[in-house]
Amino acid sequence: MTELVLIRVTGADKPGLTSNISAILALHGVTILDIGQAEIHDSLSLGILAAIPSRAESGSVLKDVLFRAHELGLSVRFTPVTPESYEHWVQGQGKPRHIITLLARTIEAEAIARVTAIVAAHGLNIDQINRLSGRVSLTQAEQNTRACVEFSVRGDADQSVMRAQFLQVANDLGVDIAFQEDDVYRRTRRLVCFDMDSTLIEAEVIDELAAAAGVGEQVSAITERAMQGELDFIQSFEQRVALLKGLRGDVLQGIAERLPVTEGAERLIRNLRALGYKTAILSGGFNYFGRYLQDKLGIDYVFANELEMEDGIVTGRVTGQVVDGKRKAELLRELAAKEGIRLEQTIAVGDGANDLPMLSIAGLGIAFRAKPLVRENAKNAISTLGLDGILYLLGYRDRDIQE
Repeated sequence: MTELVLIRVTGADKPGLTSNISAILALHGVTILDIGQAEIHDSLSLGILAAIPSRAESGSVLKDVLFRAHELGLSVRFTPVTPESYEHWVQGQGKPRHIITLLARTIEAEAIARVTAIVAAHGLNIDQINRLSGRVSLTQAEQNTRACVEFSVRGDADQSVMRAQFLQVANDLGVDIAFQEDDVYRRTRRLVCFDMDSTLIEAEVIDELAAAAGVGEQVSAITERAMQGELDFIQSFEQRVALLKGLRGDVLQGIAERLPVTEGAERLIRNLRALGYKTAILSGGFNYFGRYLQDKLGIDYVFANELEMEDGIVTGRVTGQVVDGKRKAELLRELAAKEGIRLEQTIAVGDGANDLPMLSIAGLGIAFRAKPLVRENAKNAISTLGLDGILYLLGYRDRDIQE
């Protein structure tokens, strides 16, 4: 009768350990039903679920493994597995899988404890835990550090409840927690659409234009109310643009050159391009500045508002259809169709209430350093890291990324 045994091997990691142990099992005709290996700080943990055939003497097999492990300086434990336990494990393979991504400048034990407590409370199993961020020196101080741990979990969950609980933890501890389905689309994203103002750049362009026109306070007040969702976007936009009437067009270049690009934006887009993603700006701002960023960052598409000018002077109007929240969602759909991909393969990133329509239909919607209303209504949010934190949500490790 076939015997099932879980073999756990631990010890200092070095080349050839897995090869040596599996070679012993091969000599006895053992079938490997499951295998997993992890390395933490040069320490190996190897697990093998072995089916030892009736023709082999299980005691002899385990003795040979024990001797070889001793020669290699490893510790080994054997745990019998019943057929019933094995079949129960097999039946779990059809359960939904999710990825929980914990991001912060540094990750404290309390964040791990509270995330895993929520997972346990919902009856989910943690299959894997991986550190995606690079190693951090304790002696060399670094600015803008990044820390990320990814949990792969299995089981049925009330996603809306879990997201609300994760958001509470994120607010309490100053971390970010993303919760995604681990499906084929997560690994085949192909299009990333960004809002521009306060997302790709750390400024609201219309406020910069208003300052140059001497109407900064009036425009800023309208901008803030619109971003909080208190005003209809198109009406507030038209009110703000009207206040720019008479501004000389030659000031736009200087404003564009001074726009502060958001932390991590260049690193993110450089890597997205290298990985074959298409990128787009979908902005309620202005084409002039979108095209400037397109050239600076290497973005594929730009859709924004065209600021009307006559004789080099701003008229206080825009031409064409205003890009509001509804239009952003339409453009996301159109770009996905143009690229021949499904909406599930798209990513949308924004900070304002007018970004919610595109965040809600994208395969991965991310509220970036967003207002509370937007964070609460978006499925995922990043507030502690730069834009390059999005690479962690896609499952990339620091070692995979071009600096």
